[in-house]
Amino acid sequence: MLIKQNIAKFKPLLTDVAQTSHYQVKFGGLRSALMGFLKRKGVDSRFITDSAGLLCSSASLPGSSLATADISGNFMGVMEKMAHTRIYSEIQLEFYVDSDYRMLKFLEHWMEFIGGASDEVESNNGYFYRMEYPIEYKCQQTKIIKFDRDYNRELEYTFWNMFPINLSSTPVTYQSSDLLKVSIAFNFERYIAGKSSSKNQHVGNHSNFSLSS
Repeated sequence: MLIKQNIAKFKPLLTDVAQTSHYQVKFGGLRSALMGFLKRKGVDSRFITDSAGLLCSSASLPGSSLATADISGNFMGVMEKMAHTRIYSEIQLEFYVDSDYRMLKFLEHWMEFIGGASDEVESNNGYFYRMEYPIEYKCQQTKIIKFDRDYNRELEYTFWNMFPINLSSTPVTYQSSDLLKVSIAFNFERYIAGKSSSKNQHVGNHSNFSLSS
């Protein structure tokens, strides 16, 4: 039975919705070998932890899907689907490039490190690639924190073992100037929806558990 309701009942809900423009990205947990390599390339650790995330002009909250298998025979004439694996999709981040090009260097040389940068000079004919061990190039914990205008409500995503897999071409032109941006896709093993620090686990509000429940 359809129950008619006054629009005034829905107005507080519809006028109190989250907006897309309030978020923060934080890189954390890069291994010492990668940090040392980036430092030699002119990208220091303070830029990575304090500034890189602030230059993120566009981010996407993660998505996932469930892989299923068709099961027959449990019930006569019935075909069932059962989930067997959770699949995490890649995330795409876009960054402003600072005037010192450190943002672009950070991403470019991170991928260079993954490719096992040779000791040979890159312009030499003998330059080669030998892929680095995954434990060395994955960022242990990367966070996207989605908050609202009052900063009192937030949703935190923590990505485990994230690393870049596709650095998009960055166009430049002699036409009217615009802000230079770089876009890159990241892969990760899994994510946690909700706070994940030891403090939050102690308090009891980790992984979106509510203290009021």
